Amino acid sequence: MHYIKREKLQLGQTGWVLGDLPNLFAGAMSVDIYTCPDCSKIEFYLAKIREEAMEAALPQKQCPNCGKKHDFDYPKCPFCKYEY
Repeated sequence: MHYIKREKLQLGQTGWVLGDLPNLFAGAMSVDIYTCPDCSKIEFYLAKIREEAMEAALPQKQCPNCGKKHDFDYPKCPFCKYEY
């Protein structure tokens, strides 16, 4: 399977009385789209933020007291309150 792109699928449906108003309240669902190069089958997977991407957003450091990782910009450990 080859990754194509991330897309938002509109939830809800158009009604006869309210028109597109239910779509406005239903929102959208983010999905990753993959396709098979041999048979052209398309598959959708829920888009999730990968843990590596989250860690790349802010540098992490490990507390020398409790050993838990947290964002680099904290002056104290948010878990055990160890002051750096």
